[in-house]
Amino acid sequence: MASQVLVAANRGPLSYALDAAGTLSARRGGGGLVSGLSAALAEQPGALWICAALSDADREAVRRGVAEPGVRMLDIDPEVYDAAYNGIANSVLWFLHHHLYDVPREPVFDAEFRRRWQAYVTYNEAFAAALAQEAAEGAAVLIQDYHLALAPGMLRELRPDLRIGHFTHTPWASSEFLDMLPDDIRSQLVWGMLGADRLGFHTWEWAFNFTSGANFDNLSGIAQSYSPTGTPERGVWHRRAADTKTGLGERRFTEVNPYPLGVDGDELRALAHRPEVDDKLAALRAEVGGLKTIVRVDRTELSKNILRGLLAYRELLTVHPEWRGRVVHLASAYPSRQDLSVYREYTESVRELAAAINAEFGNGDWQPVLVSVEDDFARSLAAYRLADVALVNPVRDGMNLVAKEIPVVSEAGCVLVLSTGAGAYQELRADALTVNPYDVTATAEALHAALSMPAAERADRTKRLAVAATALPPAQWLTSQLNALRT
Repeated sequence: MASQVLVAANRGPLSYALDAAGTLSARRGGGGLVSGLSAALAEQPGALWICAALSDADREAVRRGVAEPGVRMLDIDPEVYDAAYNGIANSVLWFLHHHLYDVPREPVFDAEFRRRWQAYVTYNEAFAAALAQEAAEGAAVLIQDYHLALAPGMLRELRPDLRIGHFTHTPWASSEFLDMLPDDIRSQLVWGMLGADRLGFHTWEWAFNFTSGANFDNLSGIAQSYSPTGTPERGVWHRRAADTKTGLGERRFTEVNPYPLGVDGDELRALAHRPEVDDKLAALRAEVGGLKTIVRVDRTELSKNILRGLLAYRELLTVHPEWRGRVVHLASAYPSRQDLSVYREYTESVRELAAAINAEFGNGDWQPVLVSVEDDFARSLAAYRLADVALVNPVRDGMNLVAKEIPVVSEAGCVLVLSTGAGAYQELRADALTVNPYDVTATAEALHAALSMPAAERADRTKRLAVAATALPPAQWLTSQLNALRT
């Protein structure tokens, strides 16, 4: 049966496991995007989630015709998937949007890049074809993230009747970085995005980067035009050349807006008070021993700035020795993208620096840094409840939902130390201690101010942060985009 509401994302709401006897079992998928979209889609009867099969067990489920209600997995060739996901999405687009390239050495766009880009095209084509097949007439389609930046344009050509939205969960690159791409690749990327009726970003800054930095005049086959009245609009008027000899095609408008994703406070508090989280909290309290806590919970992604956070903590202990033996840094740094060497090296650097701080300042009674490298959601929630200070200091990142989650569940109230590079910065800046993500000294002083803050002020700030954090919970976030598509 054709669906009126469809979501497309690389990762789905579930994954499969295959035991030795060949039996398949389904379990909930991981990641913040999955959690947010799952909650939101539960309020959309008959919605369909299209995703990629990520493992051998997932692919086996597709081949056996195993299907869960509301989910369709695509069995994309593993080599194509790897080249698209690791070779382009995570090794090119992620670095562009986060401004993380070591420019004297990277990027290099050679024949191997072109091969991987073709795989990225094939991967996006698979999603566009599946969406076109499953969508009812005039259905609303929400395509998620930089993995599927080409899919809106492809789907537009297959099904012009559909209402298509795309949401990018990362920043969008400035023109300086976007212009690094070869001209034809940049044209494909931007035109793919412009296939949407509406584009969403977490912040006005990322939306502005798209509309102002795409430099449409230099895109092959694309001409930007403007409102007939000459007034500014939240988006882009554009055409594509139907034929380079005969002129331009249909004039269309793509609206561009921010939708700052929040958290579901009631659900998060319920999750944080389950028995298994209580057990983790008791274990953490025994380990911490009543000391103040600075908590961070991140994957070891290069944008998260974990190393400078650790350097700031080391400077805090050096410049303010009164905190030695009185504070513990609970650093949950879950390994991410370990199939890429640069991420493996970064993860190892985090471990080495944490060990160096413990060797420099620790003693038999006190270990200043407690690092967890297990992806343990229950332990993370327990750390949230225990937090006196939350450190979220990315150099440049999407929403950073951790900055919203910790104030919602912190039991005694926590002070949020937040960098200007976080997507949540504009929403939370008034009640956070904000820092330049590159300024280790300023971050150390912010940690000192946070640890020293009077309890009453800390509690008041936490209440206001929690209100801001829950302003646009996932169900409302998705519904607002669906409503916008339908108007």
